[in-house]
Amino acid sequence: MTRVLVDLLFFTGRKGGMESYAREIYSRLAADDPELEYVAFASSELAVQGAPWFPGRVIDSGVSGEDRIAWARGELFAVSRAARRLGAHVVHCPANFGPLRSRVPVVLTVHDLLAFRHPEYVPGAYSRVLRTMIRAAARTARRILTVSAASRDDIVEFLGVPAGRVVVTPLAGSAPSAVEPIPRRPAQLLAVGNRMPHKGFETLLDALARIEPAHRPTLVITGSHGDDPLAPVVERLGLGGHVDLRRWLRPDELDRLYAESTALVFPTRFEGFGLPPLEAMSRGCPVIVSDIPVLHEVAGDAAVYVDPADPDAIARAIRAVLDSPAERERMSRAGLARAAAFSWERTAAATRAALLGAASVPVTEP
Repeated sequence: MTRVLVDLLFFTGRKGGMESYAREIYSRLAADDPELEYVAFASSELAVQGAPWFPGRVIDSGVSGEDRIAWARGELFAVSRAARRLGAHVVHCPANFGPLRSRVPVVLTVHDLLAFRHPEYVPGAYSRVLRTMIRAAARTARRILTVSAASRDDIVEFLGVPAGRVVVTPLAGSAPSAVEPIPRRPAQLLAVGNRMPHKGFETLLDALARIEPAHRPTLVITGSHGDDPLAPVVERLGLGGHVDLRRWLRPDELDRLYAESTALVFPTRFEGFGLPPLEAMSRGCPVIVSDIPVLHEVAGDAAVYVDPADPDAIARAIRAVLDSPAERERMSRAGLARAAAFSWERTAAATRAALLGAASVPVTEP
């Protein structure tokens, strides 16, 4: 029996796509697998919350995933120590970071290289720390998984990893939680994401302000923690009656918004994959997304593409989609078909194969 230690130090319930990735994959791996046994090395937050989706033991690391210093030390040193102590044969680090050194083979999932491709979007000192930690984890890893061809190319370019060591395992949309259909609101846009500058929400608000008030839709923006930095922008642009700033939502709350919104607008400047458009498409919600390569990987011909730096172009795309029920119906059908091409089951199976393959090759700690 091969024992897999899964590094869940990052998992606090507030990390978005990387948590969805871990939860969706491990909920599809069997607790009674005849070849693999799974042990989670969990953050103190996850240990309290519980992880009924995880197919094995959950061990409280005593490390807070919200304390950046404690978390970084845990990634660099505690994970490898726990792997040796627990007799693990392979470690899976599913969220960009992992041990500085490890006698146990490591499979690392790298979601994106934002701090390398666009360091201007990450606070200075923190950006340097992220780059250092990701480089160290990549050097240690026996195999690297990533979520898109665009991220694979960045890994090869910035980390110097041979392309043959990188396996693309795309994300997928989760199943809708609502049993009964939810009617769509006639003019409600949805935007989803954290408040990092590359998400493009200020440009989106600028675009909304350029739509004449009589035709201006309501915009719901989720993903805030605490005081929302977009609130002053909304006030300055006079959009208080048209913008609803929401906190970080539970999956069922977000699911309802996908189902009832007229369209998702995703004006990001950079993504490793772009899960919100796929989630929206899987619920029949039309998507307006940035014209960047990775989103073409995700949305194909189901989306309307816009320049994320051009508020006038975003405003025109919003009006065009809102004004055409026939186009929305076409986009909804195309989105459902596109989303069906992605499968968490395939991603989980590819991850399992990578773990087994890495465990079969012993490594020596540098």
